[in-house]
Amino acid sequence: MALVGAGVVITFVAYFITRYPGWAMAITIVLIAALSGGLFLRHRAIQARRLQFLAANAALEKVDLMTGPQFEQLVAEHMIAQGFRRVRIRGGAGDGGVDITAVAPDGTRCAVQCKRYNKSVGAPAVRNFLGALANAFTGHTGVLITSGRLTRPAREEATNARQRLLLVDRDLLADWLTGRLALLAKPAPLVEGDEPAT
Repeated sequence: MALVGAGVVITFVAYFITRYPGWAMAITIVLIAALSGGLFLRHRAIQARRLQFLAANAALEKVDLMTGPQFEQLVAEHMIAQGFRRVRIRGGAGDGGVDITAVAPDGTRCAVQCKRYNKSVGAPAVRNFLGALANAFTGHTGVLITSGRLTRPAREEATNARQRLLLVDRDLLADWLTGRLALLAKPAPLVEGDEPAT
């Protein structure tokens, strides 16, 4: 039945194009314009929702109430808003120790681990992330983003790493979420932020 219906439609369209080529061209132009306009409006609506979501969740007090997957979503949305491309959330079982992959505006490939912690992030967490980078994400710049504080041994682990690792802890996270800090906007030191007490 569907094939018969499709055949009738194709026959009618072919007849219409042959009989009224001017009208067919005009209708095609109108349909293309409508489709383009619809896609543009959809893109603008998605951008507006993203900005609204980011503004509503920019405060650390909101981040502290999030689950791990919600925090990953916030980080991914913020990366998109900052011009990162091919942002993919990988978090969950079997993510290989990397929650998000993305390409920075300058073309740098990034592998991001998100830790929505109330506690400190220690050296073992940094070491595990570096292992994930070395095993499955060679050539990526590692970015560890946490709502907690990084211990001194965690920072030393990152400083001594062979692979570039950008650390964004609680203080830098606040700056990033409010737009005062851009990831990979310029060559960044291996470790950023004030030294926390251990």
